[in-house]
Amino acid sequence: MNPFTYQNDELFAEQVALSEIAETYGTPTFVYSCAAITEAYQRFSDAFATHKHQICYAVKANSNLGVLTLLNSLGAGFDIVSGGELTRVLKAGANPGSVVFSGVGKLDWEITQSLEAGIGCFNIESDSELTQVNRLAAASNTRAPISIRVNPDVDAKTHPYISTGLKENKFGVSVSEALKMYARAKAMKHIDILGIDCHIGSQITELGPFLEALERILELVDLLERQDIKLQHIDLGGGIGVQYQNEETIDIGEYSAAILQSLGHRTHQLLFEPGRYIVANAGLLLSRVIHKKTNEGKNFAIIDAAMNDLIRPTLYQSWQAVSSIKQPTGKTEQLDLVGPVCETGDTLAKDRALEIDQNDLVAIHSAGAYGFVMSSNYNSRNKAAEIMVNGATAHCIRERESIQDQMRLEYKFTP
Repeated sequence: MNPFTYQNDELFAEQVALSEIAETYGTPTFVYSCAAITEAYQRFSDAFATHKHQICYAVKANSNLGVLTLLNSLGAGFDIVSGGELTRVLKAGANPGSVVFSGVGKLDWEITQSLEAGIGCFNIESDSELTQVNRLAAASNTRAPISIRVNPDVDAKTHPYISTGLKENKFGVSVSEALKMYARAKAMKHIDILGIDCHIGSQITELGPFLEALERILELVDLLERQDIKLQHIDLGGGIGVQYQNEETIDIGEYSAAILQSLGHRTHQLLFEPGRYIVANAGLLLSRVIHKKTNEGKNFAIIDAAMNDLIRPTLYQSWQAVSSIKQPTGKTEQLDLVGPVCETGDTLAKDRALEIDQNDLVAIHSAGAYGFVMSSNYNSRNKAAEIMVNGATAHCIRERESIQDQMRLEYKFTP
């Protein structure tokens, strides 16, 4: 669904005018749609209704407590990559048993925190991590539930920064290494083997890489079974791409049908870790035009959002749709949308046909994932507000930061 539509000649989020949000909360501001998040989550879950499964939302995509509490109310589990994210999901009311902990560099305190909370599973990414988790579980007089993340060496055909399933990537272990690790884990007194994990990348728009990876994982599952290592779940990660521009994306029904067909007679619980798929197109970044200028025929609209608010265009050279809050009449001009940050790379959109003037509002779409979570205070800019729209009501789920908030943990130094 598209929660952002023109009504009465201006852009709305569900039933709330974005101009009203700007007037109340200022700009730049991230705006999320409750209905769109709910619909995307339900669509994914319904696709696997015939098989035991758990959707563990990837918290790194958008970690706002308002988003997490909404997903928790829908029945989501959570995929975390830090102790901070664990603290967030527990505060959001999550059942610790529905939490899986991924990531290549878990710290001792994070593992101990997770053991004490009773999380569902650690996704182990190296042999030394397996030793580390066993040691800390022994110190806590408990047993750690684990799966091993296998790197199937599959090309996800996505941006190299978000590809995770090739042998040159830092994530997971090879099939041969995984076999050795499962044998070691079986002999460890403080380890419970629950499953196997695989995640090959993000923003994947072809079904082939998923099926190729699954084929290799299932071969390993069957081999382990023959070695009397019986797994309870198969974690297939996330990575399903969304439409930013005109990408041909994967149909979730076709995805589920292909996965279940490949699974065959196996009855393992399926775990999934979608993040972008659930929240990306449920959000936008609302901003205001400060100035317009022309340099030797090049037209610029300088807005109050910048690369510190939304770094994806700078970091990944990503394309995100931009629209005026006013209903367009067709009198457009080619513009680069740039921010106030003192970097040439502070360009959020290039060569767009837009109909905007000074002080107008603009929306940068598909900003619900990897937007606010990747923002910074570069140039001592305050982080944006976040708003959740539910029907005709806008809820503030994060206040705009102040410069006092930024400096709260800093101290002057007198030599």
